[in-house]
Amino acid sequence: MADENQKSTSPAQEEAGESTNLQLPRTYGQLLGSNAPGKSEWPELVGVTALEAENKIKEEMIGAEVRVVQPNCFVTCDWKSNRVRLYIDTSGKVARPPRIG
Repeated sequence: MADENQKSTSPAQEEAGESTNLQLPRTYGQLLGSNAPGKSEWPELVGVTALEAENKIKEEMIGAEVRVVQPNCFVTCDWKSNRVRLYIDTSGKVARPPRIG
């Protein structure tokens, strides 16, 4: 009866000294750790100047390549993980939420 109350472990676990209390990550962010990107979009920057937006993005995303897109200009359809485009209006303020891509 005393043996039934004890936790059962496999012989391999006992030899290696492993415990059975294994904690798995609960979210994808926990699984990736600190290398996961913090943000992919900055909606709070709509209405600020391009220079202010660029500085804020570079603070939050180290190594970001920020591109300012003038009104009515064409852009390529390729996607880059370190590029953020700032679409500005005629007054030089951010018109759309900047995002990675």
